[in-house]
Amino acid sequence: LVRMQFLQILSRQPGSLEMLFQIPFCQKQFPYRCLSTSACVYSKKKKGNSYEQVDQEKYKNLVHSVTSYKTSTQTPETILEEDNLLYGPPGKHRPPIKAGTKTPKNWVPLINPSKRILPLSSDSNVPMKIRLQRMKMPSVTRILQETLSPQQVFYLERWKQKMIEELGKEGFEEYTKNLFLQGQLFHSALESIFLSEEKAAKEQGEDDVVAGYLSSVEHVLEDISEVKALESGVHHETLQYLGLVDCVAKYRGRLCVIDWKTSEKPKPFLRNIYDNPLQVAAYIGAINHDANYDFQVRCGLVVVAYKNGSPAHPHFMDPDLCSQYWNKWLLRLEEYTDKN
Repeated sequence: LVRMQFLQILSRQPGSLEMLFQIPFCQKQFPYRCLSTSACVYSKKKKGNSYEQVDQEKYKNLVHSVTSYKTSTQTPETILEEDNLLYGPPGKHRPPIKAGTKTPKNWVPLINPSKRILPLSSDSNVPMKIRLQRMKMPSVTRILQETLSPQQVFYLERWKQKMIEELGKEGFEEYTKNLFLQGQLFHSALESIFLSEEKAAKEQGEDDVVAGYLSSVEHVLEDISEVKALESGVHHETLQYLGLVDCVAKYRGRLCVIDWKTSEKPKPFLRNIYDNPLQVAAYIGAINHDANYDFQVRCGLVVVAYKNGSPAHPHFMDPDLCSQYWNKWLLRLEEYTDKN
């Protein structure tokens, strides 16, 4: 205890404790060197250290081998050369260009710059109904049918086979025949309404099938005015194709090509109606390049009516959207031309 108090006194003076430990006598008297900054210092025999049992020579060599390891001599250039050797040039692995980014070879504008546009009259004139001339031109419907993508063909064929399994071959033929007839009756009823033939429309509306479709589009008809054409033939003088337009009228104040569609399943989004927007864009381009029409159209509308009378879904296409579908239509037209 006296010795420990002596050490504490010396530790208060700088350098005194260091000189003491350098004297051999002190090394003999204090075999266990303890240095503490606390008030109490213990001289008990310290516990065995587990690190002392480790093979120091073995781990000394291991540490030396790790710290003296040379880094890789490769550079970004040599890595690129190695990749080219193993995998080929990077150009071979670029993702394929999407079809939507392709541009038509024979591009024709949607709006005819050389066509004289007369001011639209708000008078209740009789809508145009030009007879479709059977010229040596493919129809819009035929072009779209013969240029379906493999995925579209697959799903269409799968649906057809499923319906044949449920209805039989004859039953499926009767089913498609009825669908076509219902579409015709629906279009006739709409034409009667637009021509103010209330009596004819009422008689056709008494049919349960047509009544459901008419009830479905009732809220859309309220937004349609100034009908310019009904079931009228059009042909594109430059691109050489033709078609039959359901309706050209103003929808909420904007002149549109209107296409009426019937469906048993809801189609609330534009992507649900497949190639119908391309069909509308094709009709818009044809009207704008057809000398029989003294106006041009910039917008489109696809109305999907439902047999059960639930509210129809109107899909409006503004000028920008029409331009996008017009480019896609030109690509389909080129594909058809190349095949034939």
